[in-house]
Amino acid sequence: MLSKMEKLITAAVGTALVMIFVFGLADSISSGFAGFWGGLPFWVIALFVMGMALYDFWDETIRKKND
Repeated sequence: MLSKMEKLITAAVGTALVMIFVFGLADSISSGFAGFWGGLPFWVIALFVMGMALYDFWDETIRKKND
């Protein structure tokens, strides 16, 4: 079982890597052939999903639980 600090660091690195990948992908779609309006639906979905990822990070690492 991981300590609280190890869990926090691992989750932060993982969440940051996912966010970098997804936002980089969204940027490349918007600046490429699809253009801004073609990439806008992907941006909306990406922002929503990254919000859920940040909530899960907070829920699993920072929020106090009665375990």
